[in-house]
Amino acid sequence: MAGSSFRISQLAIPSVCILISFLAYSSQYFFLYFEPAPLRNTELWRLNIAALCIWICYYRTCTVDPGRIPKDWKPVDSKQLEADRASGRSRWCRKCEASKPPRAHHCRTCQRCIPKMDHHCPWTSNCVSHFTFPHFIRFLFYAVTGMSYLETLLYERASILWASRHRPSYLGPSALQMAHLFVLLVVNSFTVFFLLILLGRTIWSLSINTTTIEEWEIERHQTLVRRSRHFGGYLTGPGGVKIRIKKQEFPYDIGIWSNIKAGMGGSANVLGWFWPLARTSNRQTGLEFEVNGFEDPDVTWPPPDPDRIPVARMNEGDFSIPANAWLSDRNTGADQKIRRRKRFHDRAKEGPDQSETSRESSPNYDTESEDGEEGWRNSEGERLRDFGVEEDVEFYDEEDIPLAILMQQRARKQ
Repeated sequence: MAGSSFRISQLAIPSVCILISFLAYSSQYFFLYFEPAPLRNTELWRLNIAALCIWICYYRTCTVDPGRIPKDWKPVDSKQLEADRASGRSRWCRKCEASKPPRAHHCRTCQRCIPKMDHHCPWTSNCVSHFTFPHFIRFLFYAVTGMSYLETLLYERASILWASRHRPSYLGPSALQMAHLFVLLVVNSFTVFFLLILLGRTIWSLSINTTTIEEWEIERHQTLVRRSRHFGGYLTGPGGVKIRIKKQEFPYDIGIWSNIKAGMGGSANVLGWFWPLARTSNRQTGLEFEVNGFEDPDVTWPPPDPDRIPVARMNEGDFSIPANAWLSDRNTGADQKIRRRKRFHDRAKEGPDQSETSRESSPNYDTESEDGEEGWRNSEGERLRDFGVEEDVEFYDEEDIPLAILMQQRARKQ
């Protein structure tokens, strides 16, 4: 199954290129031989300029490196690390074995943490990230603009044919031309419709400075807040620990103008936002982000989630080892299987989670199915892995930072 999906993904870019070529160039061939209303010079130039902008932006969206996290990256403020750990997050990616900056996520296709990852786009075979987002939105803008203009030209020719529908057929275009026009109208109309929706959603995300993953996190947090109201503001985590859930504001919405400027590479040059050859964002950025200050400095995003907090640790001799509620022993070399908690409503029916000592036989852990809370879906039916992230890593990466790393950080502070 994985092999077949990989082969299908390899066809994505060629399919988009064929679609662009068909709409941009076969339409010009049609207009060239459409005698009632041949293509005017101004229309010809506009179509080809739009097509050129689409090609440039699409190429850059597909080929610009989405970024990577420097191996030696550490939070600038040591208080941020303490706040993360206090809120049940360590921002340590166990796949990359490195610290993970805010808004970064581990992509299962790129096999690394991506700065400000929005999603992995199958149609570009690349991540939409802090560095590729401006190219992505420019591609959508020129695609919608160019195809909307093409739509007006096609509609104009279709109107001419409809007005002359009572004339003898030999005085009009051939059946092949009419079929060509019909296919162009259908394909272009559906494409521009769906791209217009995607562009509108992307512009909205840009204006409030969220990624699609963060929109999922916001909706997840709202769900947890609603659940907690029925339990006095608390939800039960693994081992029966009570986690306080309170409404938390999204920290990166810093105002519409600042949001757009930050999303478009930090530039305030409005004309530069539309320039297809605009340079990629500075590679030194994408690791720290301005916040709005609505929450206390020790409050981090995403908010605490009882199903992704670190498992309580148990002592064994002089060593402190994870209780491994979700992961098998790493030292066994066996496949790491996630012990998934059952869905919230199932757990609520069965009562609170059992103690740590009886976790192995607890009915609140399901080792086989993927129906655990990390499989939670938003209102559109999307779960984390639908955005291209490594779901098991992303949902369960809040492990304690390795002791050696903590010792290095403590040594640097001294």
